Amino acid sequence: MIGLPGGSWWDWDIVAWEPGRLRLGAGHDLSYAHSLELVFSDPVFVACPAFFQDPVFRAPTPDELRLVAGQVGETPPLLIAFEAEAGGPVLACGLIAAGKLDIVQGTVFRYWRENLSVGERLAPWVTPPA
Repeated sequence: MIGLPGGSWWDWDIVAWEPGRLRLGAGHDLSYAHSLELVFSDPVFVACPAFFQDPVFRAPTPDELRLVAGQVGETPPLLIAFEAEAGGPVLACGLIAAGKLDIVQGTVFRYWRENLSVGERLAPWVTPPA
């Protein structure tokens, strides 16, 4: 299981998914910014809603361990499981297997903004206005 720092981590989404890295962002409202990221290095198995709320992280079940080991050929170094609200009538299940997890705090703006302060940055898709 993972221990999140204190804060309001209600809304979650996939901020970036590029080769070798999956980045989930969280905050109390993702309209303009987020302030927590879970950065999974070397993801080998991902079953995760694109947007979800209020996840409850837990240890993976033996069946989930077998499923992932069968898919990737070995037991991964890191396997995170969770349930969360994702807009449907029942909770969505999430399962992410990766080589490493980094928990990063700091304000990440989701819109163009100049003069960032120390510790602030822009989301990967934000570009300066034309």
